[in-house]
Amino acid sequence: MVIFYATFTLLGIALPYGALIPWLMDHGVDLPLLVSHAMANPISLLAWLDVIIAGIVLLVFIVTESRKHQIKYWPLAVFGTLTVGVSCGLPLFLLLRELATKKSVTN
Repeated sequence: MVIFYATFTLLGIALPYGALIPWLMDHGVDLPLLVSHAMANPISLLAWLDVIIAGIVLLVFIVTESRKHQIKYWPLAVFGTLTVGVSCGLPLFLLLRELATKKSVTN
């Protein structure tokens, strides 16, 4: 599972930024325009609201599971969630948890 989670962490960074970077090159860092485009129609609003809800739940999950299982480097998953999104934060946290689980089994 380590390779699976690591691969999807990288994809979770590359694919969203692959969509964002061309937009930034066309429009620059224009947050009001970004929000306007993100909420342009009900379908895009649905997607954003879904991501926001999933992100909040993921952040709570990361903090509670990290405390329960003493997972090191969990702030990286929080950082990935806040700077990239759930597509990065979730597989990164699962990777960290998998590595912590393997380490505790071998000790």
